[in-house]
Amino acid sequence: MNQEIRTLEPKAVWNKFTDLNAVPRPSKKEEKVRKFMKEFGKSLNLETLEDKIGNVVIKKPATAGMENRKTVVLQSHLDMVTQKNNDVNHDFETQGIEMYVDGDWVRAKGTTLGADNGLGVAAIMAILESKDISHPPIEALFTIDEETGMTGAKQLDDTILNGDILLNLDTEEDDEIDIGCAGGIDITANKTYEEIAVKENTKAFLIKLTGLNGGHSGMDIHKGLGNSNKLINRVLYAGNKKSNFQISSVKGGGLRNAIPRESEIVVVVETTKAEEFKNATEAEIKAVLEEYKKLEKNLKITIEETASPEKAMDEKNTQALLKAIYATHNGVYRMSPDIADLVETSNNLARVEVENGKIEIQCLTRSSVESNKQDLTNTLTAVFELAGFEVKTSGEYPGWQPNPDSEILKLVDNLYEELHGEKARVVACHAGLECGILLEHYPKMDTVSFGPTIRGAHSPDERASISSTQKFWNFLLEILKNTPEK
Repeated sequence: MNQEIRTLEPKAVWNKFTDLNAVPRPSKKEEKVRKFMKEFGKSLNLETLEDKIGNVVIKKPATAGMENRKTVVLQSHLDMVTQKNNDVNHDFETQGIEMYVDGDWVRAKGTTLGADNGLGVAAIMAILESKDISHPPIEALFTIDEETGMTGAKQLDDTILNGDILLNLDTEEDDEIDIGCAGGIDITANKTYEEIAVKENTKAFLIKLTGLNGGHSGMDIHKGLGNSNKLINRVLYAGNKKSNFQISSVKGGGLRNAIPRESEIVVVVETTKAEEFKNATEAEIKAVLEEYKKLEKNLKITIEETASPEKAMDEKNTQALLKAIYATHNGVYRMSPDIADLVETSNNLARVEVENGKIEIQCLTRSSVESNKQDLTNTLTAVFELAGFEVKTSGEYPGWQPNPDSEILKLVDNLYEELHGEKARVVACHAGLECGILLEHYPKMDTVSFGPTIRGAHSPDERASISSTQKFWNFLLEILKNTPEK
């Protein structure tokens, strides 16, 4: 099936993407893809380096006549988000991605595609391998662990690069040129509780929510998509008004940077109150389905009796958890007053897990304004601490401050208009690009970000446009051909 992808244009890019997607590359487990990339560089007899954290750099001299041009750093990240549908049997640590063509789109079979940021990696590989593409001196930077902490960018060797221009290939709209992005911080709330024996004369119910779109917790956060953790908690909260219950277990969401798509909860209710609880829950399910019927067409919420567990959370902690999740802000917190339609600050309630006396709630908060990032962090911390949780922050990374006077921006913007007869959209985005972190290491680099159109990143609905990839490739080659002189 992946052979079909190799026939697509531009073949140089799609062949490298197919090669790359045969290599497992989950975040924080990039050993195989790092080895693959180093072997690739050495097979071309190019200078190939690896820093202490695991970033790979491959350097290629300029083509004839381009030696006096500024050195360009082409940068993409090696790791990918690993999400799959529940009914798909796929091991991201041992298996490659199975792809297929669907009209103008390349998709994966029930998993994330890895086009984020695999198409950027593939394009860089195609340039490194080429013998007929005109380009200045190239330093190809392949970072690790972008998706779960940006540790590769954060711990990049400060001496491994000498470039003047940084082209980040991790943007997902082909008519955009990005010149800024949001920073982020991980917020984790933990709490322990003593499990108590489930009383006699009780019934257990399993509530399952599936079928949400999910998506990128930065780029898609403004769309009003359903968050499985918030919605299933809402359903439970309605049932709680009719009958207090005990939570036995919760499994909701997954990665911090993906809008959660699926959740399930097991609760225990007194038998005499079970019918009222079920009726109230079903009424709320009906309301949720009605509200989201146009936006979340595959949303499904079910409630059914299940085998009763031996132990569950006490009612006091159950009530505290319900209220804490209900009060947790999710979605857009503030729109930018300076840039039209840009989300400035947001939060993704990414994961809720309850089992064996432990509760863990994970959030990813983003903002392009440091003070507002801290404000929302304080808001979330206050909610969780009021409910008795211990709160820790980690994984903080800076935003990327826009520079509208950038020399490379002016070049890239003008080239786009010449190629397409219309202006590109020069924007800042709400995703967490690595540019801001890389510029802390190399502050003099002139930087922009662009890429092919990708939809549904961080979800099994991820898909990459074939025609847009050709457009992106032609644009990249034109930029390299016209890079300024030293």
